[in-house]
Amino acid sequence: MEVQRVGVVLRSFQPETEVTVRGWIRTKRELKEFAFVEVNDGSSMANLQVIFDRNYPDYENVLKQLNTGVAVEISGTIAESPAKGQRIELRASDVKVYGEVEADTYPLQKKRHSFEFLRSIAHLRSRTNTLGAVFRVRNACSAAIHQFFQERGFLWVHTPILTANDCEGAGELFTVTNLDLNNLPRNEDGSVNFEEDFFGKRASLTVSGQLEAEAMALAFTNVYTFGPTFRAENSNTSRHLSEFWMVEPEMAFCDLQGDMDLAEEFLKYVFQAVLERCPEDMEFFNKRIDSTVLDTARHIIDSEFERIPYNKAIEILQKSDRKFEYPVEWGADLQSEHERYLTEEVFGKPVIVTDYPRDIKAFYMRQNDDGQTVAALDVLAPKIGEIIGGAQREERLDMLEKRIQEMGLNQDDLWWYLDLRRYGTVPHAGFGLGFERLIQYMTGMGNIRDVIPFPRTPENIEF
Repeated sequence: MEVQRVGVVLRSFQPETEVTVRGWIRTKRELKEFAFVEVNDGSSMANLQVIFDRNYPDYENVLKQLNTGVAVEISGTIAESPAKGQRIELRASDVKVYGEVEADTYPLQKKRHSFEFLRSIAHLRSRTNTLGAVFRVRNACSAAIHQFFQERGFLWVHTPILTANDCEGAGELFTVTNLDLNNLPRNEDGSVNFEEDFFGKRASLTVSGQLEAEAMALAFTNVYTFGPTFRAENSNTSRHLSEFWMVEPEMAFCDLQGDMDLAEEFLKYVFQAVLERCPEDMEFFNKRIDSTVLDTARHIIDSEFERIPYNKAIEILQKSDRKFEYPVEWGADLQSEHERYLTEEVFGKPVIVTDYPRDIKAFYMRQNDDGQTVAALDVLAPKIGEIIGGAQREERLDMLEKRIQEMGLNQDDLWWYLDLRRYGTVPHAGFGLGFERLIQYMTGMGNIRDVIPFPRTPENIEF
């Protein structure tokens, strides 16, 4: 008998059909004449109810083995269920136990567990309703991202995880070394001599694949990266991870306008796909986690994003009667409270802010003709603030060299990046989206550590 996924059985199997399922027991309930066991294999929010009656061979001993958490294979016949809220149930004819669990020892008993507790058993928490729903949404969102770019002819490129470049210039890098940490080679000034290290220079985990993606875009026109990135930022907040995934498209022959168009189209597409592929999970989040989840998704899909320059955003904020914790002044970056005020109270929809002051943005952003701003964009969304950051890149060699010098960066480290401006340069643009931030926004989950299977945060690298 072919093994079927629980989700498929619940959706489409009819009474009198014989079927075999595999999974883990969520609950067991014993009555006088029969027992109910609920099985889940991760394919569905709902469990499949299985009935064992007393005619089942060796009934008492079999039931003793079927504790919460036990891994089983159960065969039987689908029957109509008289119970409220479920269409069918499985009447068991054969059961095989794969992995036993001693009674009352399983950490996930049938009660509410705090997310903080579940983080302490991250190896098991995916078996809960909430985390199961999170990771099904995460999967659907990943698939939709690839589908979006593949349908548009983008090439998926794998950019390095090990790098000598600090793309953002913030210095929050994890150093990767093969040196003996108990006997480090030193220069005369006492600093570590990385020339004796594996790569002959200091190497780090990447903070972004953007620079390498630019090189690939200048060969393939449209590319995207989707992979892990790392920040050694000592932030213990509900919005920060030390290891997270980034989506970074890069487009040749593209300006800021084209970049904005793609960012808006991208968000709408991904939200629509997740609503279609995970309706039960999204309903669950709307009911149990955040009652605005479905409205938020529809708002993203149906709204025409507002587009305003940074100057206009500052003017709106300064004229408001709102008292902000962080002062509003030209030249300062927008804080989350400013971004949420613009999206939630002024425009009531997502906002794309463009043309930020050059002094608060990275070296690679294209300088505007006013000499004060760069062709940057941030997509701001209600409830979360910035969700996408991007820019048109500086394609002019002389302007890029001048900017690198002004920012005190080592031009020799970027020789290959400058070469891209020497050999067939074109206007090009791209953006970056933190994948976990997107999942957190979609699901309404309060802590970013609960939307990645095994979170990496300061002083936490367990599992």
